[in-house]
Amino acid sequence: MKRPLIILTGPTAVGKTELSISLAKAVNGEIISADSMQVYKYMDIGSAKVTKEEMDGVKHYLIDELEPDEEFNVVKFQQYAKRYMKEIYDKGKIPILVGGTGFYIQAILYDIDFTDTMEDSAYRSELEALSLEKGAKYIHNMLREVDEASACQIHYNNIKRVIRALEYYKQTGQCISKHNEEQRTKESPYQFAYFVLNDDRLVLYDRINTRIDQMLSNGLIQEVQTLKEKGYTKDMVSMQGLGYKEILSYLDEELSFEEAIYILKRDTRHFAKRQLTWFKRESDVIWLNLPEFAYNKEMVLTQMRNLIQEKNIIK
Repeated sequence: MKRPLIILTGPTAVGKTELSISLAKAVNGEIISADSMQVYKYMDIGSAKVTKEEMDGVKHYLIDELEPDEEFNVVKFQQYAKRYMKEIYDKGKIPILVGGTGFYIQAILYDIDFTDTMEDSAYRSELEALSLEKGAKYIHNMLREVDEASACQIHYNNIKRVIRALEYYKQTGQCISKHNEEQRTKESPYQFAYFVLNDDRLVLYDRINTRIDQMLSNGLIQEVQTLKEKGYTKDMVSMQGLGYKEILSYLDEELSFEEAIYILKRDTRHFAKRQLTWFKRESDVIWLNLPEFAYNKEMVLTQMRNLIQEKNIIK
């Protein structure tokens, strides 16, 4: 028997957090965050981190696990998530992966094998130095020359994934995009339901703009200032996250406040668009379009429960 797994994803600001907690209560589940930023301590406002109050007694994993100067990547995520999934299964509960990082979800769902290449520290350091000296677009163009498909999928600001793709190509002579496609064709070892929560694009973009305004009201500038004072710098993976690099540029007087917020809102909208493009490429996903439910979360939850039962994930 395959073990049960539920996935709830969707673009940023669509409303995954609230729904995931209701879902966890309905199916006796616990939540593993599939988010590349909420794993970091002290980065609460900019990552829209779920609060203790919002958790409402539902146990969450991979929240506040790492210091901001620690690197977090898909390999680490897979290792942590598998360990926590075992804990959840041992309790007789169901793990629910919740978050918008599609590659992290894919790594668990299809048990992607990352052991076929070792990290090339010298080459990685060389690429990191190049990105600092010549900019993110320079190494992104290096990737485009050898792996056009990956360059299209990976944003130039996602430096760690650009470097990982170049590293993979140097070590194997093959495109990491081809490797990932092959891994995606594997049969999942889980009995799963893969939900994508979605909304009309204009409504979603409005939610993104409103969320960023709320983050600013909640103290985003002070949060980034505090991180800066603790010694966390722009070259760290954590500080490259949306909401952090833009505000850091403002604090460093590289951008005006208006420019920083304009770029943050624009790039967050672009990020949501890329997330949707990723989910549309995935197979076996169940789309939950909020307008079709008249924005009634109880109706959405009922539909999810029914589909989970049909797939024999719960009785």
